[in-house]
Amino acid sequence: MENFLLRSSRAIDYLNRWIGKAAAWAIVLAILVSALNALSRHILGVTSNGWLELQWYLFGAVFMLCAAWTLQDNEHVRIDVLSARYSRRTREIVDLFGHVFFMFPFVALMLWLSAQFFWKAVLSGEASPNQGGLLLWPAKGLIFFGFLQLCLQWLSEVIKGAFRLRDLSGSNDDEVSP
Repeated sequence: MENFLLRSSRAIDYLNRWIGKAAAWAIVLAILVSALNALSRHILGVTSNGWLELQWYLFGAVFMLCAAWTLQDNEHVRIDVLSARYSRRTREIVDLFGHVFFMFPFVALMLWLSAQFFWKAVLSGEASPNQGGLLLWPAKGLIFFGFLQLCLQWLSEVIKGAFRLRDLSGSNDDEVSP
């Protein structure tokens, strides 16, 4: 069972890192779309709501699809002033507690709500009210898939945290890391 859990955690980490790195390229695309839109507006006098909406689609993709990668790399927000004073074991307990009692309920709720939000938009074929605008359901789908990734990464972090805590339980690690 231990091997299965650790292999599953590694697979989730690999998937979310791959998706995060791929989605990060959307920043470059957003810059290109923005530049092309500005050039077409200033040189040709032509602009498009679709290009403007594509920019925020790309930004939304980066934000939603890189969140799990951010959690995986431990780059999420925390209060380092307090955390630095704790022993490794205490930090693991605090992290595990936060993941189970705060992060999971939030992610589960957002998964439930965003699935309905996305599905309704797909069924209705929801599109932008702006002339030349894009379909809206793909952007709403990014919200759902971002939270799905975050839920999987939550599971991976809980698995890894539980094993680290188990390994620290046998040691006397009461010293505070620098």
